[in-house]
Amino acid sequence: MGLLTVLKKLKQKEKEMRILMLYVFVFVGLDNAGKTTVLKRLNGEPIDTISPTLGFNIKTLEHRGYKLNVWDVGGQKSLRSYWRNYFESTDGLVWVIDSADKRRLDDCKIELYKLLQEERLEGASLLVFANKQDMPGALSAADIADILELPNIKTHHWQIYKCSAVTGENLVDGINWIVDDIAARIFYID
Repeated sequence: MGLLTVLKKLKQKEKEMRILMLYVFVFVGLDNAGKTTVLKRLNGEPIDTISPTLGFNIKTLEHRGYKLNVWDVGGQKSLRSYWRNYFESTDGLVWVIDSADKRRLDDCKIELYKLLQEERLEGASLLVFANKQDMPGALSAADIADILELPNIKTHHWQIYKCSAVTGENLVDGINWIVDDIAARIFYID
């Protein structure tokens, strides 16, 4: 993030952040990981009818005095080349993983590390939601952190939270963390 962007944000009366929530699907899927469900649950919307994201959705959430502009970006392989169109001025990444789908974790790792190399995402806070903890056989957040080698990430502040988009478990805690992390980097404390 450039100095001018930081200065502009400091001058704004309304504290605003842009969080990019990525939906990562490979050709075999990473579909059904629950990213749209996470966003709808956070926004207080019903989650009984969810369909795959084709393209993107934009939601604005108010959270603890901050305005969060959330880009819910489809992650099918055919859409990944368009991801970079959403990186400008992104303060945080929310990476949602299906904790019960062990077969795709290597693909998740590959795609995550590609994103972390993007220049326009330099310094963005990274929240990893280990979703579907309510499912039988779900890996723990610690196991997922090991598989994704999250402790090796030195270029971004990161945190992983086990969660369930269906029950709402830990969703607010995760958002609290990313908001606090971004605010500590960007805004003056009055």
